[in-house]
Amino acid sequence: MVPKPIEPRLFTTMQNMNINCASWEHPVGPAVFALDKESKLKLSVEARIYGDVVVVHCEGRIVYRDEAAALSRVVGELLHKGTKLVLDLSGVSAMDSAGIGELVLFETWAQQRNAELKCAGATTVVRTLLDITNLDSVLDVYDTVDEALESFREQSVAAD
Repeated sequence: MVPKPIEPRLFTTMQNMNINCASWEHPVGPAVFALDKESKLKLSVEARIYGDVVVVHCEGRIVYRDEAAALSRVVGELLHKGTKLVLDLSGVSAMDSAGIGELVLFETWAQQRNAELKCAGATTVVRTLLDITNLDSVLDVYDTVDEALESFREQSVAAD
């Protein structure tokens, strides 16, 4: 096997290979703006208070961009000093690396603010991701919201 000569393969200076190139014109019409449909938020977040615990119910996808940012804003506002928060993931249909990153961020915020965070009701998809990434060993994960709420009650009884 003989390599090709160097001259035809590599250039020592940058050169334009096609001097007749032209930029393409952007088409105008409804098909161009179809991406606007995709940018609508596909996550609804609802917070409810149960005694001294805030439960944040998530419905939809926790994915890169708007969805992850929206969840981060809500949880960030709720994780005050000493807040007890349950993140209800029972309505989450999809999660990507940004969603996983948000869960890690929430746990970090909770530790910094002396708050407590528990995740509950993870769907099979989310539970698998937590298992694969080993986050289920870092986060407090419960099968149901009721179990997570009960764990807070047990902690307060044990502290008394």
